[in-house]
Amino acid sequence: MAARRVAAVTAIALALLVGLGLAGRARAALMADPSVLYAQMKDAYAKGTATGWTFRDQETYLSTIFNAGRAYSLQYPDDPAYGELATLTVSIGAGLHYNPLTNHDAAVWWVREAANWVIKHASDPNLIAQAGAILRRVNAEDDPEALARYADADATANLKNYPHDVDAILQQLEADWRGWLLTHDPKWRSLAFERAAAPSFPVANLPTTYGNEFVNEAERAASGGPGFTLDDVANAKAFLAHLKAVVPLRVISSVTSMPHGAMLTTLAPADEYFGRMGYSILGIKNELKHINFMLNYKYGNREADQTLLVAQSIVDMQKVYPRDRDMAMLLYTCMKTLQRMTDPRALATARKLRGILTVEYQDSPQARKLLGAPS
Repeated sequence: MAARRVAAVTAIALALLVGLGLAGRARAALMADPSVLYAQMKDAYAKGTATGWTFRDQETYLSTIFNAGRAYSLQYPDDPAYGELATLTVSIGAGLHYNPLTNHDAAVWWVREAANWVIKHASDPNLIAQAGAILRRVNAEDDPEALARYADADATANLKNYPHDVDAILQQLEADWRGWLLTHDPKWRSLAFERAAAPSFPVANLPTTYGNEFVNEAERAASGGPGFTLDDVANAKAFLAHLKAVVPLRVISSVTSMPHGAMLTTLAPADEYFGRMGYSILGIKNELKHINFMLNYKYGNREADQTLLVAQSIVDMQKVYPRDRDMAMLLYTCMKTLQRMTDPRALATARKLRGILTVEYQDSPQARKLLGAPS
């Protein structure tokens, strides 16, 4: 076993740190037929055209573009549709002020890939500029302060375009609340309270993903707990008064821009393999256990190359099965394993995994633990 691991690491360790620090496309059986996902995209466009393109229609259409784009990237990257989907990702994403902190498709890798493709191949300077702006957002996944600023600006821009739309109003609150969780800068929490205190805020539509914890924090503020400003107290009380008036009518919902039937919810099968080493999900878990066992015996940085291989497998799995129930746990466990070392590559990759976890899976127990989210 030791000889096999050493030989494998020696052969490919130098190829690991590309892009995210974890190179390569996932070459695995895809979660859905690309042609089916492409058809869903066309159906979403037709529906939006028929109903007049609400904010939710636009977000649904963008989600179908992401789904089809991921499918073509993973299975048919040389098909002409790939370029079409990359272009649509940038043009529609820019029009909707796409931001990874408030988007719920776990598609950051594809958005980054599409933006890079547009910058390399497009001739339209406006489209190239849009791709650059999107790149700044996805590349801020491990820069909480920058991402929080982008999220607030993007949500505010959407609300300007859809001034009375419930989903756009909620997105603005979500941007500031998630910015607070990500940075622990109280200005974002204060801004979230201010948004929610507005008489026109749709308190009955607070989502279940972050709504309950926001209500709990408002209750702490209203009670005069430490760390809150006088404005926080007043805004929290106003919000809670509005909420109390509609509690029996509160809409039970979750934040998603896609109907559940059209989302990539497939779990990774046990006999599917990811990354350069071809690890199954069980193989990934076993490797992490073995590496931590070796770290307990002071192997330290000697385990760095192998752990980078496992990290690459997890990222490749996330491309194909972004909503697998174990994804957040795998990201967390691998990140914690990498943090047990001092190797610069290991620590850089740990930061990347933390960014994916705390931005794209912020509602998971693992991300909440890292962020110290209020219960």
